[in-house]
Amino acid sequence: MNPPGEAITLWTVRAAFACYLIALHPRLEPRRAWWTAGFAFFAAHVAAAFHFYHHWSHAAAWLDTQRQTAALMGGRGWGGGLWFNYVFAAVWAADVARTWLGAKWGRPWRIFVQVFFAFLFFNATVVFGHGAIRWTGAAGFLWLGLLAARNIRFR
Repeated sequence: MNPPGEAITLWTVRAAFACYLIALHPRLEPRRAWWTAGFAFFAAHVAAAFHFYHHWSHAAAWLDTQRQTAALMGGRGWGGGLWFNYVFAAVWAADVARTWLGAKWGRPWRIFVQVFFAFLFFNATVVFGHGAIRWTGAAGFLWLGLLAARNIRFR
């Protein structure tokens, strides 16, 4: 791994996370632009990871995911988490297309997208992250929690 490849891979996903958080701000417009930028940065992150880390090999990505999971879980590794990333990319692409086409997929879809994204971003930043990204992720999720608490309507 060369340092520029590592920097590109890390900063593209950090930018995707930042755009994700900004796009969720209730008073910020146009949210669609931030949502789209987040997806573009995530797509660049995936391309960089496959290019610089996995040499365009699904098997290498699987083994690296398995290795990282084993390191975190005390030796129990599973590469299947890679499929969650593939689904994440597909869902984000579909949701970006939905926003630009003006399609309305309803509240269940929006809830699914946000819960799924929060789960994956939390794992990527807080659970698997190291150093500053872990604390940035924790702060971002604290902010999202405060936003959510402010917007919950009790009946």
